[in-house]
Amino acid sequence: MPQTPKGHKRPADVISNAVTVMKIATGEIEEAVTTQNDGKNAAAVELGRKGGQARAANLSAKRKSAIAVSAANARWAKRQRRSRAKKQST
Repeated sequence: MPQTPKGHKRPADVISNAVTVMKIATGEIEEAVTTQNDGKNAAAVELGRKGGQARAANLSAKRKSAIAVSAANARWAKRQRRSRAKKQST
């Protein structure tokens, strides 16, 4: 039986799946929710969320500007590569 991204089992054929979804939506049946352990440490995940803000607080305005310019140049270079490839293919 196929599984949704969160690991819920659903019928393989379209009509059975539609009926199951309708029954879940109307409350006729209750969906079995399983929690998956994705192997990540919760404390590390929380620190990772704070990482960008902490890094930004430690960078000078000049360094932040340099990083932004570098990112903009990378985006423009990517766009130019795509347009050159498109011109060569036509």
